[in-house]
Amino acid sequence: MEPPLSIEEAAQRTGLSAHTLRYYERIGLIAAVQRAAGGQRRYAAADLAWLAFLTRLRTTRMPIQKMRQFAQLRSAGDASVPARRQMLQTHLAEVQAEIAAMQQAAQALQAKIAHYQALEASASTANKDLHP
Repeated sequence: MEPPLSIEEAAQRTGLSAHTLRYYERIGLIAAVQRAAGGQRRYAAADLAWLAFLTRLRTTRMPIQKMRQFAQLRSAGDASVPARRQMLQTHLAEVQAEIAAMQQAAQALQAKIAHYQALEASASTANKDLHP
């Protein structure tokens, strides 16, 4: 079992800043972290796993308020499992819709790039014809 990490070590491991870790604790996204005798935070493996999940939620653009709701449900224990599953299913549907919209936008960009490449190729050929 890995020893608990300091806030600096946890920040390095998670890619979050120490400020963000303190903020997450202050707003209830993470439970109060264990403290060393001198009062320094000590992050356990379970804390890091939860932070990794929170980071994934942020990557999917879940708003902090929804993340807080999810964290509150999580702290309520097993009785909240159906509500947590439903919340994640709803969020996943939103993420998938956004991915589909982004794919359509990417296709439109690809088509426009191809159009401009064709225009550039035509202009290049026209210039070669004018200046043999």
